[in-house]
Amino acid sequence: MLTQDELAMLQAIRGTGSLSKAAAQLGKAPSTISHAARQLEARYDALLFDRRRYRLELTPAGKLLAEEAERLLTDMSRLNTRVRQIASGWEDRLAIVTDELLEFQTLLPVIADFDKLKSGVGLRITHEVLGGTWSALREGRADLVIGATNEPPAIPGLRWFELGVMDWVFAVGARHPLASAAGPLKREHIQPYRAAVVADTSRGISARTYGVHGGQEQLAVPSMAAKIEAQRAGLAVGWLPRHRVSALIASGELVEKKTADPREPNTLYVAWRGEHAGNALDWWVERLREPRLMKRLVDGLQVK
Repeated sequence: MLTQDELAMLQAIRGTGSLSKAAAQLGKAPSTISHAARQLEARYDALLFDRRRYRLELTPAGKLLAEEAERLLTDMSRLNTRVRQIASGWEDRLAIVTDELLEFQTLLPVIADFDKLKSGVGLRITHEVLGGTWSALREGRADLVIGATNEPPAIPGLRWFELGVMDWVFAVGARHPLASAAGPLKREHIQPYRAAVVADTSRGISARTYGVHGGQEQLAVPSMAAKIEAQRAGLAVGWLPRHRVSALIASGELVEKKTADPREPNTLYVAWRGEHAGNALDWWVERLREPRLMKRLVDGLQVK
């Protein structure tokens, strides 16, 4: 392993092409630099400096040594920073899982504020659907979940609070046959038409869907945004978060339909495992309790 002084010497020689200039750059005598260079060659039993030309250069072996040593020193510096970070109560990484119901863009200002702390904590943000958020917390794939639906399950050390309530609207594209249907829609009116669904991502338990009638054809899509677009295009029908499609309903691109069996609102939760506390987790939990942010996360971007 090279010392900082030896690495600086290699870099100075590579940059200046001269022992005397490298010595001047480092504030040392040329004889000192020459002696250190020969000691380095003796240690590795390899020719590291090409002295045959007017300009002193590193040999291929010397270049490899300089590049690898610089990389190792950088890695060691990062390791030292991470050790101090962990010792001061900051996690190495925080894994956040959001329910697909939430719009990722609503979290961007929060991420920007967290970055200002310069904590060194790496953020990993992914999303799950329905029971997948709780599964991620149970299985250790998430330190914090945002927007989880359904009642909090029995998870050791679970802590949680309510984020808000999400209302639903049954909507179809403006050109869909159901758009002009009269009266509250009954099961027999809806069942013949394909339903768009975002599949439950929970692992180890049966996947669930909401608002789909028995025998109804399904169009499985990868996200809530894709579900909205599929229904907007008249390719399927189904329940959508009211706040996320309010502008599309106002513009007439989606048509709200009353149903004989309305869907109950969903309570959304923020949850984490109490035994996994750290400065970053504490900061996020505190921030997510702010009423304005809670409302923004539930209502989405279309509501001003």
